[in-house]
Amino acid sequence: MRYGVEETTGLPYTQTSPGLLAFTVGIALLVGILLLALGKFGKQMWLIVWSVGLIFCSVIYLIWHFVTYGLGG
Repeated sequence: MRYGVEETTGLPYTQTSPGLLAFTVGIALLVGILLLALGKFGKQMWLIVWSVGLIFCSVIYLIWHFVTYGLGG
């Protein structure tokens, strides 16, 4: 018995909602701020640099998200 061949849409099996992704990036922003404070307190330059990078990327993504989707997305 043969199975029917279905056309695929090229989309992944699951899709994440933009709001959930923004929530995750918001948590990453909070973690970045916490790690930045810990890096400054512990005088760890590598932690400060990576935390600033995380904060920068999170802020850029959140600005893009709210410009694209607004507050409802």
